[in-house]
Amino acid sequence: MREIVLDTETTGFEPSEGDRIVEIGAVELYNHMPTGRTFHEYINPQRAMPQAAFEVHGLGDDFLRDKPLFAQIGPKFLEFVGDAKLVIHNAAFDMKFLNAELGWIKLPLLPMDQAIDTLMIARKKFPGSPASLDALCRRFGIETERTLHGALLDSQILAEVYLELIGGRQPDFGLSTATTTETSVTSSQTWRPKPRPTPLPSRITDEEAAAHDAFVKALGDGALWIKQG
Repeated sequence: MREIVLDTETTGFEPSEGDRIVEIGAVELYNHMPTGRTFHEYINPQRAMPQAAFEVHGLGDDFLRDKPLFAQIGPKFLEFVGDAKLVIHNAAFDMKFLNAELGWIKLPLLPMDQAIDTLMIARKKFPGSPASLDALCRRFGIETERTLHGALLDSQILAEVYLELIGGRQPDFGLSTATTTETSVTSSQTWRPKPRPTPLPSRITDEEAAAHDAFVKALGDGALWIKQG
């Protein structure tokens, strides 16, 4: 099963009011494991960057001026995504922007049922608790080492969060602040399992442990289960 963990950065909150996407970052998973393939593009929004948005992601007018338009990267973005499920935190926001941009250049839209919303998963799993990406990183002990939001870094972080939400930590993503302005395939990341921040408590009761010890003693001194030393 192929999934794409995705994040965007924008100039604001409403494409209907002229806001645009300025960055797309995506990480490919296959059977819930990272493949090393990523998609990353900065995009010229053809409008000035509001100060409030700049303070979130640090992408200013000078930096974005020579970046490609969405019309130039849209086709290869759709090619990268294909029919994979899109894992997105607050999917309604990103899907709204992606489909607005795709619609403006007459490309096929992404159906909402293609998206998996990790915000909704977190709210259902931890009702009443903070469900922001930062809050979930704190809950799962995931180190982020970021001061500004970035679409590729946030998608890598979200991939780790997603794997925790669906059943436990997988090998980590070798998070790095390094970015590229082109679609990339990365094979140099080092994956290594991380221990749980707090060991799981034993599920064996004192009575069960005593019964097991008595059973083993009844087997005689040659029993394999006799503890040595």
